[in-house]
Amino acid sequence: MKIILTQEVSGLGSPGDIVEVKDGYGRNYLLPQGFAIGWTKGAEKQVTVIKRARSAREIRDLGHATEVKNQLEGLKVTLTARAGDGGRLFGSVTPSEVVNAVKAAGGPVLDRRRLELPGHIKSVGSYPVRVKLHPEVTARFDLNVNKSK
Repeated sequence: MKIILTQEVSGLGSPGDIVEVKDGYGRNYLLPQGFAIGWTKGAEKQVTVIKRARSAREIRDLGHATEVKNQLEGLKVTLTARAGDGGRLFGSVTPSEVVNAVKAAGGPVLDRRRLELPGHIKSVGSYPVRVKLHPEVTARFDLNVNKSK
């Protein structure tokens, strides 16, 4: 089955890539989840639109990725969330909240899908967060989750 990816799928490709997958994987997982669309000649024209949007938010090259990595690793990122008396959060920290906290700390604008959180963050404390900026560059910073007053 030939499909066009609309989102990044690890081990398969990036948005706009035309890939060949097994029928069941495409029909039962990729298409219903919105990770891909079926391949047609008309849909192939949409690939250019998807790639243009990707290039607008993507790290330009290895040098730019290294520059962003240095900026991130020197950053102190603090996130304030509602928590109970024992330090357990009401809910959990989402990648979108982490991206907003990085931006508020003076860091670069990141894509939430590139964040690698250490499982579900459900209590106050310090957590290591990794960001895959480029296939060869991964940045790491510490996220401090504090209890809101």
